[in-house]
Amino acid sequence: MMHTTPRDPSALHTPVLLARCLELLAPAAACEGAVVVDATLGMGGHSEPLLEAHPGLTLIGLDRDPEALELAGRRLERFGDRAIRVHAVYDEIVDAVRGAGFDRIDGALFDLGVSSLQLDEAERGFAYAQDAPLDMRMDQSRGETAAEVLATAPEGRLRAIFERYGEEPLAGRYARAIVAARAEAPIERSGQLVDVLQRATPAAVRDQRHPAKRVFQALRVEVNGELAVLERAIPAAVDLLNLGGRIVVMSYQSLEDRLVKRELTGRSKSTAPPGLPMELPEHRPELRLLTRGAELAPDDERERNPRAIPVRLRAAERVREAVR
Repeated sequence: MMHTTPRDPSALHTPVLLARCLELLAPAAACEGAVVVDATLGMGGHSEPLLEAHPGLTLIGLDRDPEALELAGRRLERFGDRAIRVHAVYDEIVDAVRGAGFDRIDGALFDLGVSSLQLDEAERGFAYAQDAPLDMRMDQSRGETAAEVLATAPEGRLRAIFERYGEEPLAGRYARAIVAARAEAPIERSGQLVDVLQRATPAAVRDQRHPAKRVFQALRVEVNGELAVLERAIPAAVDLLNLGGRIVVMSYQSLEDRLVKRELTGRSKSTAPPGLPMELPEHRPELRLLTRGAELAPDDERERNPRAIPVRLRAAERVREAVR
């Protein structure tokens, strides 16, 4: 749903770990002619200060949400052709970079998960605390909605979605309850789904946590193909980096963070077979990790901005060209 009244993007969103992201990207973004991809542009909360800090920088901002692109466009308009916006999912990063006229990049930033814009608009259906149509598509112009998944997926598939993407221990119970409920009436609104989950949840569990949290996360990941997209996007972004280029990734749930960790850590290790007398150049690590494990937001930021509470930040620098 597009709004007819202009809104101020800076008032809608407080970027997470902004100073740390700027610090990590600065060595790569500072050189004249540098190109950085903000793979999750959102409302431009990270991109605007990046462009302000580095006058020689060109930024390519990707987002699958047309409304976010429109809002970011207003925010970044003053930077002219230094800010290039692309309607794309972040696993399309190679095509987006080439479409903008570049072969390689100096930095990539991923701020994963749901944007403030999507969470704060009840009609998008992302939040279980607000009754709304069960949409959950980040790009509302295409794809299957959450309501359609709930209406058509067999019980086994629903269980697998809740187990894999929500790590929900009651996945089987919830899948059975949904199949029984949809036989009586379609589950088309978030309030309906919450009611079904509440009724299927033992009282002891209801007292510990909201039964909808993990199910809603799982449905969102399924609808938007988030893990499959991420699994393709991180290697593609690393491959685009020039020597000295840097990648910064912020994850908000353990499934995302594990994928990011696997890729960045794996490419920061030697690939030399055991027993070789010396390490050949092509076996040397491609990346140098810039963080010790996953960094958390500081306590003061977590208090100011609750959306920073679950964040896990990882970053790396390219130190060797890949063998092509």
